[in-house]
Amino acid sequence: MAAVIRRLLAKRHGLYGKSRTLKVVSATPAWLQIHRNLSIHEYLSLGLLRDAGVRVPEGGVATTAEEAYNIAKSFGRPDSVVKAQVLAGGRGKGRFDSGLQGGVKIVYSPEEAKSVASQMLGNKLITKQTGEKGRICNNVLVVERRYLRREYYFAITMERGTKQFGPVLIGSSHGGMDIESVAAKTPDAIIKEFVDINKGLSNEQALQMATRMGFGDENRNQAADFMQKMYNLFVEKDATLIEINPMSEDSDGNVICMDAKFNFDDNASHRQKEVFELRDWTQEDDRDVEAAKSNINYIGLDGNIGCLVNGAGLAMATMDIIKLHGGTPANFLDVGGGATADQVMEAFKLITADPHVNSILVNIFGGIMRCDVIAQGIIQAAQQLDLKIPIIVRLQGTKVEDAKALIAQSALKILTCDNLNEAAKMVVKLSDIVGLAKEASVDVKFELPI
Repeated sequence: MAAVIRRLLAKRHGLYGKSRTLKVVSATPAWLQIHRNLSIHEYLSLGLLRDAGVRVPEGGVATTAEEAYNIAKSFGRPDSVVKAQVLAGGRGKGRFDSGLQGGVKIVYSPEEAKSVASQMLGNKLITKQTGEKGRICNNVLVVERRYLRREYYFAITMERGTKQFGPVLIGSSHGGMDIESVAAKTPDAIIKEFVDINKGLSNEQALQMATRMGFGDENRNQAADFMQKMYNLFVEKDATLIEINPMSEDSDGNVICMDAKFNFDDNASHRQKEVFELRDWTQEDDRDVEAAKSNINYIGLDGNIGCLVNGAGLAMATMDIIKLHGGTPANFLDVGGGATADQVMEAFKLITADPHVNSILVNIFGGIMRCDVIAQGIIQAAQQLDLKIPIIVRLQGTKVEDAKALIAQSALKILTCDNLNEAAKMVVKLSDIVGLAKEASVDVKFELPI
């Protein structure tokens, strides 16, 4: 879960990352592996459910207000629901910069659907998750309004605890609500059912889950059938989350999935190409987009010392030693074990895109990676980006002497330091100096050696 590494960073450094797309997949801090999870829009998730044989509301996606009007009119009844397609939780309680309150609106005529869509499309929805920056709404989902008799919560995810490891079904009779609040106030209302991934979800186990959630005799089999189809979809598509809130009974007694959220494992992108083509880059932080394109693990933090490191464990240790000497890391950035000069260049772009960064610490252990390749990337970045802030470089390992020679010949003000402790002290000191200079609106010039 994204929260895992964010909590770990917060506990160590008193900082909270801005990116919400990263996931820790190992249990051992010494070899933390991080990857992103693909999240897709609700209308795409509902489409996957429909294709799998799961009942969902009728409707369509619109990119213009006129299209929204035509979809609403096609239902043959006046009322419908217009839902902003923005990848953020809490849409219903959000607000648009157009002034419209709420990202999920019941409307009572096709004309009203058109008016509401016009206030959503092209505007930013601001929720608790997005912050004041908000996220752009490029599509709206217009669906038929269904009158529901009961609402349930249902999800499939991966349990990564020490006692259980594998798929788990999560359900509750308290659907259509903030499930986190339900879990906090009435934890007994949350039901879990673990699935043996080697055997899959049996009909008997699905029926048991449906019964525990509160489905009655008239639709228990229907609910269990949909659960099995969703579980098969979860495994087939390498999903990390399928969340339905609410999974409902309508006035006719039919089970229907009114909403859907899907996440997918980025490690499976090579075999889920059709799914990963559904990614909406407009919904992601610009830095996350660039990091993903360059295959760089990046989390933005609230400090002022940029970090460029190879290896997640070394990155955590680098952040620790910066904090030990009174500094605050501006990011977690792992370029991996086989970074190229171009990747290093992209890493510097990500770091320096943060205006709060006052200095940069590069800490590279060259095992598989060659230090001279890293040095070429650093020099290239310093020249092309015209970097004015100090860069401290600590390199050890393969071709380290060649790397030092390249940096020395560049005549750039890049400071090398073999000792990590001394490098951390130096980068903190320089960051403080640059920070004070910014406050005083004066330029700082550094002479070597410092």
